[in-house]
Amino acid sequence: MARKKTSRKKTSRKKTSKRKYSKGARRKVARAMRKKKSGTLKSGRSRKKVTSRKQAIAIGLNEARKRGARVPKKSK
Repeated sequence: MARKKTSRKKTSRKKTSKRKYSKGARRKVARAMRKKKSGTLKSGRSRKKVTSRKQAIAIGLNEARKRGARVPKKSK
């Protein structure tokens, strides 16, 4: 018996960019990480030294957002 070919309906998908973070955002995060490693990165109003890697990344992304770089929205 011959099989009947069924046509599949094509679904339209929105094209998404592979890169979620812009080049400027990546530079800001890299800069924050270098400052953290050298021990000169300070946080917030208290100006305490940052010791956490996650905190350093958050500071870098925050600076990038202020500059208008493409960065995904903050998770709530």
